[in-house]
Amino acid sequence: MGSSAKTEYCAFTKAVEHLGDRWSLLIVRELALFGPQGFNALATGLPGHISRSVLTEKLRKLEEIGIVARDPSAASRSAPYCLTPAGQQLMPTLKSLWAWAEHWVPEDPATAQRDPTLILWWLRHRIEVRALPERQVAVEFALPLDGSDRQWLLLAARVEPELCQEDPMIDEDRYVFVEADAGALYPIARGSRSWTDAIADGSVRIYGKPDLVAALPGWFLPVARDEDARSHLSLPEPELAIEAAG
Repeated sequence: MGSSAKTEYCAFTKAVEHLGDRWSLLIVRELALFGPQGFNALATGLPGHISRSVLTEKLRKLEEIGIVARDPSAASRSAPYCLTPAGQQLMPTLKSLWAWAEHWVPEDPATAQRDPTLILWWLRHRIEVRALPERQVAVEFALPLDGSDRQWLLLAARVEPELCQEDPMIDEDRYVFVEADAGALYPIARGSRSWTDAIADGSVRIYGKPDLVAALPGWFLPVARDEDARSHLSLPEPELAIEAAG
């Protein structure tokens, strides 16, 4: 009584041992949001920095416990990773964790100051895919780490947004350049401030072809539509999942 050490090894303990690290549930969430992805896409799409060796280890572990598998429709050794039926059944859990964190976990701007790449990951998940241009566009961000570190969001209609760590080398007139520090981009990435307001007060500066510069704010979900970003998960509400399991 009172000590879990005296109780039988339970399913909850097993779940925590398998999934209670920094990366496992983030990998599951990435595959849930964007479908099958290759190793390189996962490495650049996950928030923060994950080494290739750690990603390899986590994917191997998720395969071993039956949550992730290679996409069976791709007949090659480099087939992308996808969720298995067991992985799909984690979706109500992810939705519930998201709702809990949104309600109870306070925002921490210092997190973005320590790792500005998180801002681009948040921005990627605020893309309004229905508003993107037909021709591909690269939005270049100069990250305030050492003044020379750059990353790109690659955007096009009907294509999932891609976060690139190397210049995608598309046509020169298809680039938009964003200059801002982490403090200015943080509220935009978290959905509490609009691009238009930040551009108007000069905290964010955008350069490029005038038509692309003018269109950029519309490529992201408006502040009042944060709920739309959550709906991209296409998950049942936690209450319904509980009823179904009962």
